[in-house]
Amino acid sequence: MSDQIFERFRNCAVSVLSVESDKVTLDAKFADDLDADSLDLVEFVMALEEEFDINVEEEELEGIETIGAAFELVKTKL
Repeated sequence: MSDQIFERFRNCAVSVLSVESDKVTLDAKFADDLDADSLDLVEFVMALEEEFDINVEEEELEGIETIGAAFELVKTKL
């Protein structure tokens, strides 16, 4: 089940951040590896909220720097 969830998560990242899917790994850092700025991240969070029908508070995003950390956050909401 987690693989299926990550696939949906990855699709959001590819679509919103305009990156190749093979770059979207759990270790990938948004700024360093995916060249994502704060506006990209806001759009990404909105896409995730829509895809998974969840609500992410701004405070919850503090310290989220990697795909893995963001994915864990999404999983806690499902």
